[in-house]
Amino acid sequence: QIEGAFIQGMGWCTLEEMIYGDDDHAWIRPRGRTFTSGPGTYKIPAFNDVPQEFNVSLMEDVENPFAVHSSKAIGEPPFFLGSTVFYAIKDAIRAARKDSNIDDYFELRMPATSERIRMACADEIANECLGSISEHSAEQKFQPKGSF
Repeated sequence: QIEGAFIQGMGWCTLEEMIYGDDDHAWIRPRGRTFTSGPGTYKIPAFNDVPQEFNVSLMEDVENPFAVHSSKAIGEPPFFLGSTVFYAIKDAIRAARKDSNIDDYFELRMPATSERIRMACADEIANECLGSISEHSAEQKFQPKGSF
């Protein structure tokens, strides 16, 4: 249950993107319709998204006098621990940006999809994709709107 909740939280922070009809996605009709409404478009973690080595241990013989019958929570806490993957990705992006001599603040929205990660790196490849935007303003002006 702990492993499953962690992977679910990781997916929430990295894969599960809601796309619906709005100004940024005008091709989705009618306006307001959810595009990512099924398994073909709304991605959740799969077996191959689970790390090969994933160690979990529980504290033994520890009392919890504040909980009902000394119970320990194993549902929501590991779900939110999945957000550590998001922050690890953000740290990796920060390192990649430093390699491109960009050391200022940048915004990274959840979920950290592959498109958002790629463009947040703000390196030569990302700038090439953005075309006419100057080299050091690309990362400030561009915010990916979704993977679709």
